[in-house]
Amino acid sequence: MNTQRPIGVFDSGVGGLSVLREIRALLPDESLIYYADSGYCPYGGKSQAEIQARSAAITEELMAAGAKLIVVACNTATIAAVESLRATYPLPFVGMEPAVKPAVAATRTGVVGVLATGAALGGNKFHHLLAQHARDVRIITQPCPGLVEHVERGDLDSAALRQRLRGYVQPLLDEGADVLVLGCTHYPFLRAAIADIAGPEVRLLDTGTAVARQTRRLLEREGLLVAAGEGSPSIEWRCSGDPDRVQPVINRLWG
Repeated sequence: MNTQRPIGVFDSGVGGLSVLREIRALLPDESLIYYADSGYCPYGGKSQAEIQARSAAITEELMAAGAKLIVVACNTATIAAVESLRATYPLPFVGMEPAVKPAVAATRTGVVGVLATGAALGGNKFHHLLAQHARDVRIITQPCPGLVEHVERGDLDSAALRQRLRGYVQPLLDEGADVLVLGCTHYPFLRAAIADIAGPEVRLLDTGTAVARQTRRLLEREGLLVAAGEGSPSIEWRCSGDPDRVQPVINRLWG
């Protein structure tokens, strides 16, 4: 089996770069293809059928490019489509889920805040996650409309962004949350701004590192992992939107 084939990673836009960064750090010998579906971003207002159709179309493009495994680096797409992708296509898929389990383990006050898109918070997958792990901890969910669009524009620190963030974060702090879950792959790019509002006593958690570890486990299990030092790693960028608009944002976020 050709281990040199790339790992495919896709998101509704540029947010999945936060996951790609962790995969690159853990698996430096692997080649990567990143697909930003910016022409259809955000996914939050779209139906499950629309998201499944986009996810299938992107999967087929990544498979045609030789992808050996695909990471669905989008919480909303994971909820809407990852099971249908696994049932349809003959390769491994890695999905996302908010870091509720580690947040429950980390909280001292017994209150955890979850920042996410409305679509992610409303899905059965998220409610099952709470039923599994919340136990005696109070979980407060906060939909965050508009944050994805800020990141898609490359706006990580404007006054308008900070005002919007404060409106989402401060109510969670007022309720005693000492752990905030960044439940969308776009949100780690706002970590500095969120941390400024939340203060040093509040932990911010996302799942990028855990997804990278799961990617490695699946590659090992399937015999697809590039041996250390034997790769010729590359990164290929693809998008469905205007590349003249998307590429400068990718360049900034990838850094």
